Amino acid sequence: MRTLVTGGTRGIGAAIALRLAAAGHDLVLGYRADREAAEATADSVRAAGVACDLVAADLGEPEGVDTLFAVAGGPLTGVVNNAGWAGPLGSLAETEPDVVRRVVEVNLVAPLLVARAAVRAMGRSHGGSGGVLVNISSGAATIGSPGEYVHYAAAKAGLDTLTLGLGKEAGPDGVRVVGVAPGAVRTRMHADSGDADRLDRIGGGVPLGRPGEPDEIAATVAWLMGPEASYVTATTVRVAGGR
Repeated sequence: MRTLVTGGTRGIGAAIALRLAAAGHDLVLGYRADREAAEATADSVRAAGVACDLVAADLGEPEGVDTLFAVAGGPLTGVVNNAGWAGPLGSLAETEPDVVRRVVEVNLVAPLLVARAAVRAMGRSHGGSGGVLVNISSGAATIGSPGEYVHYAAAKAGLDTLTLGLGKEAGPDGVRVVGVAPGAVRTRMHADSGDADRLDRIGGGVPLGRPGEPDEIAATVAWLMGPEASYVTATTVRVAGGR
């Protein structure tokens, strides 16, 4: 098994990489700029006894996806569409247009192009042997995230539609397409968005009474990519503590 993970060197992406490595996947990890974090994650993956290659590519740029798949090579049996960016918190009315465009580019346009490339890499009609594409969405897609990042929520809702439609389209070609929608999870995204205390503020409102951990998301991804989920496609699994 050889799996490509975009945004695979920090937070949820790093947890996914380690889970898949434990399950025996050789990995290709895509990252944008943080080479130090990428190397650290790759070292941990290799310590699990599997191969790991790193690819630097900005998926928000037109050539980023082509670079990623060209360097990753093949054959691939899995792709995790995890790259994302929420931008600074705030109402849509007060968010600069260039930020809105960048958020949509990174969270919807780039994943669409990654999904296209993934089907071409794994689909039987293109010489592949089949595989699994996992789209990392967000619980924001169904609650809208008013006052925080409506534009991010809208982009992730589009990603859920991609999972539904492409899952039906690519199933006959041997590719399962599934999604995972995390809720409030302990990652750097909250601090990067300008509110390092956000999890403390909203964690008590989660029915399970706490934020999630990256490994809880990674466990769901690993299950979806495994044989026990062989009849699951065109659907998004919510992992949000009931929120």
